Amino acid sequence: MKKHWSEFLKRNNLPQQYIETANTIFADLLNKILSRQNNMQGKPLFIGINGCQGSGKSTLASYLVTFLKNEHQLNVTSFSLDDFYFSQNKRRQLAAEIHPLLGTRGVPGTHDIKRLKQVLDDLTKQISCVIPRFDKATDNPQPENLTHPENRPLIKAIDVVIIEGWCWGVHAQQPEELLEPVNLLEAEQDIKAVWRTYINDQLKYNYQPLFQNMDLWLMLKAPSFDCVYQWRLEQEKKLRHKQAVESLRFNKEMSNSKMTNSTVSNSTMSDHIMNNEQILHFIQYFQRLTEHALKTLPNKVDFVFELDVNRKVMNFK
Repeated sequence: MKKHWSEFLKRNNLPQQYIETANTIFADLLNKILSRQNNMQGKPLFIGINGCQGSGKSTLASYLVTFLKNEHQLNVTSFSLDDFYFSQNKRRQLAAEIHPLLGTRGVPGTHDIKRLKQVLDDLTKQISCVIPRFDKATDNPQPENLTHPENRPLIKAIDVVIIEGWCWGVHAQQPEELLEPVNLLEAEQDIKAVWRTYINDQLKYNYQPLFQNMDLWLMLKAPSFDCVYQWRLEQEKKLRHKQAVESLRFNKEMSNSKMTNSTVSNSTMSDHIMNNEQILHFIQYFQRLTEHALKTLPNKVDFVFELDVNRKVMNFK
């Protein structure tokens, strides 16, 4: 097996058979990407990936990056809508001024869309830019000096840009669809529909215009919203493991430098990793638009990959 595929499998904690399966399932998609990119006349090809929480968007993006970079020598960059979440302080401000539920990251209105628009414009024009990263363990954006080198200033023209997000590509609902709450969170904490109306307006007026930047859309379609809880548990487990590894490295670095503040830093990081009950509450923020996407988005995208409860692709078109 080629080194880049071995590294991909290790990085994503995947079995070896993933590559063979992916090469078959995504063959038409890969051919479409290569064909479209070849006709972009110097402009980057923008690919949008939609899928509910835990559906495998990041893994698919990583696979596409690895394939396009190493098998076809294309310059590819990939990032998530999540990387544009506002800081805690900014979300506290939104919570105070508009609705308390906006203090929690996730829904449209909690992203720095102005910055995202600037990044998309810069990438389109092949202008050097820095793509932010969001640290879910601290619930804040990473400091700019820690941004991954591949996503810092451009050193050569970008051929392909991949953007993934749970609500990326989802269009706003009709006003009458907002009237009835879809879960206890909405029924008890958004009685007058202020929060969900604000989200819908943000989606319609600030997010949807950016969708036009995408040249190709694909969707990882869950069987239903019921899968999200289990998939989100798995995500949080991986996040907890990642944070533990980083904490060990951090403690080692602090020990080598004879610093003593590692306990405080690590506790701050772990405070934002959720337990099962918190996850069950958290996913209610996403239920409305996730269910809306499952109903409406398959007819609007170029490729739909239908998943089973274990995230295995059962059908694609």
